[in-house]
Amino acid sequence: MTAPDADPAAKPTRGAGAASWLYDAPVLLLTLTTLFWGMNAVMGRAAVGEISPFQLTLMRWVLVSAALWLLFGHEVRAHWETIRPKLGQIVLMAFFGFTAFNTLFYIAAEHTTAVNIGILQGSMPVFVLLGAVALHNTPVSFVQSLGVAVTFVGVLVVATRGALLDVFDLEFNEGDLLMLLACVFYACYTVALRNRPNIPGRAFFTLMTPIAAITAAPLAIVETVWWDVEAPTVFGWTLAVLVAIFPSCLAQLFFLRGVDLIGPARAGVFINLVPVFAALLAVLFLEETFALYHATALTLVLSGIWLAQRKPRVQDS
Repeated sequence: MTAPDADPAAKPTRGAGAASWLYDAPVLLLTLTTLFWGMNAVMGRAAVGEISPFQLTLMRWVLVSAALWLLFGHEVRAHWETIRPKLGQIVLMAFFGFTAFNTLFYIAAEHTTAVNIGILQGSMPVFVLLGAVALHNTPVSFVQSLGVAVTFVGVLVVATRGALLDVFDLEFNEGDLLMLLACVFYACYTVALRNRPNIPGRAFFTLMTPIAAITAAPLAIVETVWWDVEAPTVFGWTLAVLVAIFPSCLAQLFFLRGVDLIGPARAGVFINLVPVFAALLAVLFLEETFALYHATALTLVLSGIWLAQRKPRVQDS
């Protein structure tokens, strides 16, 4: 869910009227970004029986790659000498962050609700923090540790359907576990962004999309041959196009522009809206139930993220 940093030197091509106004409205851009990412949980759930998780992942990145290479492929070619030494690392990042994450995300949607997916996806910043501690020895304050603990309790509330006292007798929902594993994969990708090539963010994202498509192709082929999966329905193809347009292209480009306007720290706060939008959209369009334990879990997850993102105060000397 976290996009590469934007290129601060990039000069926007201004249109006229509403398009130009939107391009200079960071709050609206970032709110739309999180709305589109929240839509992904709903569309993943709606895709069950219409298009398989592997097919949806493959088509998503094929369509996104085709569109972005037309727009920004020249920037990738211009920075190829910088990219080439880190190509192996980039392939792994694309597989973890785009192929594995999205495949597990859509498989999880076959076994749990969109409301659960959205709330569990909200725990991702905490996994990123834990990954930064493990791989980069990032210092963590007591307040941040408390945030991790609070978020973990929120995840348990979802997993136990609000019955925390039953946690030791719990049989975890397969979809919830797969969603948590997907979050771990995306956290690995996000932590690795620290060492990505020094190229513009949109060029880096453009480079990642064909790699994601290529690494998703063997999985889709194996699924088709071994499991005799049917071809997508018309509605399945429609969902693939919508996923490519909204959670992929527009959300990523809007996020890059938002980071460019107000910086990564302030822009990152908006990601906390993703589980909120996912829950609301699931109730509105899928008629899923939003129970009291969902509200409790959502509050805990958002509170934990807020605490986990607080940086230790620097003491004056």
